[in-house]
Amino acid sequence: MRVMGRPSPQERGAAVVISQRIGTWVRDYLLTVGRLVARTGVTPNQLTLIGLGLNVIVAIVIATGEYRLGGVLLLVASAFDMLDGAVARATDTISKVGGFLDSTLDRYSEIVVYVGVLVYLLDTGDARTASILALIASAGALMISYARAKAESIGYTASVGLAARPERIVLLALFLILGWTIWALWLLAAITHITAITRIVHVWRMASREAPATRGG
Repeated sequence: MRVMGRPSPQERGAAVVISQRIGTWVRDYLLTVGRLVARTGVTPNQLTLIGLGLNVIVAIVIATGEYRLGGVLLLVASAFDMLDGAVARATDTISKVGGFLDSTLDRYSEIVVYVGVLVYLLDTGDARTASILALIASAGALMISYARAKAESIGYTASVGLAARPERIVLLALFLILGWTIWALWLLAAITHITAITRIVHVWRMASREAPATRGG
């Protein structure tokens, strides 16, 4: 019997299969692009640094008031977040240091874009609200990454939640292109912390299931 409003097990299974196929297609496509980019001689770490530089440019563009152009450029800059990993896989040069550099600079890339949005909004009537929201949103983004990293350090996975970095980039870029700049911060301030809390609860539940049951004597 199907509960009204909830997908059946068959539908959930089909959704998982579709998601896996899309994920496989994206990985294969990126690997192909990665091989092409690798032929230029550029290294994954260089792509990571280029990505950071592009995000700085995006932040400057947004700060000057060209937020729609900034939204488009943000999507372009975000491509480098995927290309560095694709090139590393294509050239079999994946390393712990490279992964650490990529993850760390990704955080800087995201924060600098928030700063660009904030600088632009400081010249509007939403300056006070924007300052608070930018702080909350950037803190939430960092907590999402920290929750995953800490979970993995103790042997759990925590990639769950609505707003991983790709989703945050797409949402911010879309809202900038539409001219809904302050609303982008409202949304990100909410969903980043919802995602972080989701990861905390996820790890807590996994740990609780593994903990041995205790009984009173």
